Amino acid sequence: MQLVLISGLSGSGKSIALNVLEDASYFCVDNLPAALLSGLAGHLLREGQERVAVAIDMRGGSGITALPPQLKQLAANRIDVRCVFLDARDDVLIQRFSETRRRHPLATGDKTLAEAIAEERAALATLQGLGHRIDTSYLRPNALRSMVKDFIALQDEAHGLTLLFQSFGFKHGLPLDADLVFDVRCLPNPHYDPALRPLTGRDDAVIEFLETQPEVQKMLADIQRFLDDWLPSYIRDNRSYLTVALGCTGGQHRSVWFAERLAAWFRGQPEKRARVLVRHRALAE
Repeated sequence: MQLVLISGLSGSGKSIALNVLEDASYFCVDNLPAALLSGLAGHLLREGQERVAVAIDMRGGSGITALPPQLKQLAANRIDVRCVFLDARDDVLIQRFSETRRRHPLATGDKTLAEAIAEERAALATLQGLGHRIDTSYLRPNALRSMVKDFIALQDEAHGLTLLFQSFGFKHGLPLDADLVFDVRCLPNPHYDPALRPLTGRDDAVIEFLETQPEVQKMLADIQRFLDDWLPSYIRDNRSYLTVALGCTGGQHRSVWFAERLAAWFRGQPEKRARVLVRHRALAE
């Protein structure tokens, strides 16, 4: 049985993720108390359910702290457990709650929204490293749906590390889900060419501009060599995902080009035993 666990901060998009899984024919359960996970998994396994998705968060109570040992026990019982943790910046979460006028599940009469978010973040800290972490701060709903669909598609493939290349703009802040960050702001910027400014790093004119810059080629080779040298160590560490973030000022030109080029290079290296995904935070629709 495949069991996908959805967790994360309130307001980070867990309902969207669970709806995508339900549309993909997963048996879905929302707001399950963590203490009931093992019992539910055993029951559904006996009922013949092959694909199950469960959302667990602080609405189910403080028992969520006992979740990591339960997941280990489920894996020992040959249940294929995959975890997705949705995160977002505090200021973005505050804005979302303010816009929707919904009450945070930990908010009380003597606790501010910011204090409730901080308390929830601290309580969920142990869950962040259990699986694939997605920063939804600047993602539109359709972009998040697409990322969850990518995650589902990988469930049917062989186990191994997924190497995710993500472009972003520093002016919007560092992505919370990045494992490695490379700063390419020191390189020539197509933004200052009026003809290239409205384009992206996937357009031919920008590609031609960047590929003629010697320092761009040198940095690309340096990053490729670093990842090539250290990827085996991350694979031996039994990681499911390694997110490599490439950042420029706006996340539109240089970082996009680097993410695309690195993804293409590693896709052409099947012996690396890593599946490859690419995302562009500033371009996400």
